Amino acid sequence: MKLADLSSGPDWVVWIVFVIFAVLSIVLISGHGSWVISGYNTASKEEKEKYDEKKLCRTMGIGMSIIAILALIMGLLENILPAFFVYIALGIIVVDVVVIIILENTLCKK
Repeated sequence: MKLADLSSGPDWVVWIVFVIFAVLSIVLISGHGSWVISGYNTASKEEKEKYDEKKLCRTMGIGMSIIAILALIMGLLENILPAFFVYIALGIIVVDVVVIIILENTLCKK
């Protein structure tokens, strides 16, 4: 069974997800777009001063680019990849999110 056999919706949904994550990751990697980061954009000025905004944006951007690349791979290779790749992708995303959270609370603090 291939990954394409699991798909019940239109293929363009994967491409929209890829484009959204790719654009957001480019904006974040460039050091801008802190307004996208949940929690940071609503934090008080005192809380925001505890973090290096550029590092925070870049960390989020790199994490989002991993998810974008994963969506691209799944979109391009859906007729080749086995169905269990969904579990591999889910595992990669969970590890990516955990690493982002750890780095934001250690590396990105001033």
